[in-house]
Amino acid sequence: MVKTATKDILPGTRGSDTPHPVDVHVGQRVKLRRTLMGMTQGKLGESIGLTFQQIQKYERGANRVSASKLWQLGNVLDVPISFFFEDMPESVRESFPGYQGETAESDIPEEHLTLHRRQTLELVRTFSRLQDPVIRKRVIDVVRAIAESETVNG
Repeated sequence: MVKTATKDILPGTRGSDTPHPVDVHVGQRVKLRRTLMGMTQGKLGESIGLTFQQIQKYERGANRVSASKLWQLGNVLDVPISFFFEDMPESVRESFPGYQGETAESDIPEEHLTLHRRQTLELVRTFSRLQDPVIRKRVIDVVRAIAESETVNG
């Protein structure tokens, strides 16, 4: 019997059952934007020639999004391609050889972003229903004042 050398299989590579963390992150960003726009998986898939099942796989990170599909997703979801890579956890970025770190640190701790993501979605959805620009500006002013007061008061 001939023994063959085994090698460690990295997440997201052939032979791995685990999606690559970047694919998972990109999928989460697709889902975030789609949800913010109030779009169904079916509608998004239809707009780029895919089934809703394929969109589900993208959103879970189970399937990688090709460059051309990422371009289409950016166009349909009205975001630049860079949007899909924003807010990537430091642990994912650090796993790449040659990563030099962020040039600018975020003011918001990662755990706070995760904890408030649903509330942020709810706020954005509700805000987007406001039609009057004067009211929209007032809401922004109120939220900004509250946030500044929290920063000052600790």
